[in-house]
Amino acid sequence: MEITELYKIFEQHPVVTTDSRDCPPDSIFFALKGESFNGNAFAAKALAQGCAFAVVDEAAYCPPNDGRYILVNNCLDTLRQLANYHRRVLGTRIIGITGTNGKTTTKELLAAVLAEKYKVLYTLGNFNNEIGVPKTLLRLTKEHEIAVIEMGASHPGDIRSLVNIVEPDFALITNVGKAHLQGFGSFEGVIKTKGELYDYMRAKNTGKVFIDAANPYLMNISDGLHLIKYSTEETSDAYVQGSVLSCAPFLKFAWQQADGPRYEVQTHLIGAYNVLNMLAAVSIGRYFDVAAEQVNHALTHYIPDNNRSQLEVTKHNKLIMDAYNANPTSMNAALQNFRDMTVSPKMAILGDMKELGDVSETEHQKIADLLPLLHLDDVWLVGEEFAKTHSTFRKFKDVEEVKQALALERPQNYYILIKGSNSIKLFQLPEFL
Repeated sequence: MEITELYKIFEQHPVVTTDSRDCPPDSIFFALKGESFNGNAFAAKALAQGCAFAVVDEAAYCPPNDGRYILVNNCLDTLRQLANYHRRVLGTRIIGITGTNGKTTTKELLAAVLAEKYKVLYTLGNFNNEIGVPKTLLRLTKEHEIAVIEMGASHPGDIRSLVNIVEPDFALITNVGKAHLQGFGSFEGVIKTKGELYDYMRAKNTGKVFIDAANPYLMNISDGLHLIKYSTEETSDAYVQGSVLSCAPFLKFAWQQADGPRYEVQTHLIGAYNVLNMLAAVSIGRYFDVAAEQVNHALTHYIPDNNRSQLEVTKHNKLIMDAYNANPTSMNAALQNFRDMTVSPKMAILGDMKELGDVSETEHQKIADLLPLLHLDDVWLVGEEFAKTHSTFRKFKDVEEVKQALALERPQNYYILIKGSNSIKLFQLPEFL
């Protein structure tokens, strides 16, 4: 079936699902495949559950003379093509965002700021991959005035593939850092892959790129782009300039444009490193004519969740939850920020950083070597990679061992930084602290 024909069906049934357990009435089911499942086998169930149509790519699961089944060559490719076609039909202004660290937080901040003036669609959760991005685009309606689409990557070519679906009009790379090195092969591979967003914007020629002017890795690959700069450093051509005022424990920062007034904003985010995410949101908000007061209102009232730069107060301690993801760059930034926080006593519970490939042992040792210089009151290390490090800190095989220790010796009245890759499951600890 041609995409134009499928799109006519989508216009009558504008809800898409890829999960036979979640079938809204009159929706379209796409039978995607994974390593351990074949969505084609669930097409009949999806139709029985309420879907109006099922898109399949194996003829064996497509009964003859049943118009509810739509046979295509590849369901995932068709989902992407449909999303791109829908994006082109609506012509919504789209801001594409990627980066090693901070892209999800920045996406949330952008959405909050822009929502002060516009009807905004934005990526929910971490739906930033080859399936999540097209599903997000297919949620676009004529009412949406701007969309903020997050794009993630763990292998070369991932961003190129996603930008060709999204076709953003504006772009932001938050930063580049040492993450997913197992997939990228090297830090240079990370830069090249994230830079695929810039490559698209360069070819497009009419798009604008928001950029941290003090980031040498991003500036080095920005030739030929229409740049709108923000910075914490003195830069004569910065659209927005800002600085950290305090982190005790929440970030307070200042910003201003050219010779305009200086604003101070108290946030609910932990971490001085978040100032760049804030300045990106300020820059984009102001570029889209969101009033300064509205920008400040959005940033002041944004409260993080999903264990990202989040303060959680328990009966016994105050927890800095950053347990959704971890890589050498974000781990270092979180620890440096924790050192600078004017609170005490301080404890860190750190979990392994995953997907680092051949450099995993080296990068974990670097963190172990850094820890004594931070003068923390206590440190617990969790996971097989930290277990290999040469250090005197207390080590635990997994989160279950940590729970057992906490049942016998729970810290009291500490500020505790909890950071590690999601698979280490440190997000389970708050109820024990």
